[in-house]
Amino acid sequence: MLPPVNDDQLLRYSRHILLDEIGIEGQERLLASHALVIGAGGLGSPVALYLGTAGVGRITLVDHDAVDLTNLQRQVAHTLARVGRPKAESAREAVAAINPDVRVRALVLRADAQALDTLVREADVVLDCSDNFATRQAVNRACVAHAKPLVAGAAIRFDGQIGVYDTRHANAPCYACVFPPADDFEEVLCATMGVFAPLVGIIGTMQAAEALKLLAGIGTSLAGRLQMLDARTMEWTELRVPRNPACPVCAARDA
Repeated sequence: MLPPVNDDQLLRYSRHILLDEIGIEGQERLLASHALVIGAGGLGSPVALYLGTAGVGRITLVDHDAVDLTNLQRQVAHTLARVGRPKAESAREAVAAINPDVRVRALVLRADAQALDTLVREADVVLDCSDNFATRQAVNRACVAHAKPLVAGAAIRFDGQIGVYDTRHANAPCYACVFPPADDFEEVLCATMGVFAPLVGIIGTMQAAEALKLLAGIGTSLAGRLQMLDARTMEWTELRVPRNPACPVCAARDA
């Protein structure tokens, strides 16, 4: 039995409640949900803010890094006054300033396999807003192991991508089906390659939208589809991505 929406929440979330697809029941589901956000930087900033404003009841933010002046070009959850502070704590303060009713837990740590095993198990949806291939693979392995939907985004230069990996569905791929962990992967970082500031906002906002749809039980997710954006021309490309029957992660789990 979901807790009822109170009078203050009816007003705060009224524009969601007016949507037939969400309504009071959908908003109650959001209020009872728990989202795990890995990374509180360029992608994690809009993700945390929109999950918070939308009323996701519990948000866990994981990031080991501190706010730097160079982050402020694109990481909109942080401020000049919080330079030097842990990003997870800074993002928690940003959410609290908009919606203090949301319970935000800030964890200043690296998202390694041991931590992820516990954190993913506790969550209803996981949003990968990290910036390195190893972390993405570790997050995916934990999501597959615990059958939790994963919303993964990436952005560098003018190129962004977003996908949902939900192995609760038999034909849906995991992240490793699309990006095999054994592949030789050349890591590209914002510090050396640059990133167009609004691009992380576009991709992060879409990640938040996909997570909210999953939590509220509305619409059709991007599971089985990978969307890629070229922000130079604002052209989207979509690929259909099936599950790999030889995947070393999800196929190994099902064996």
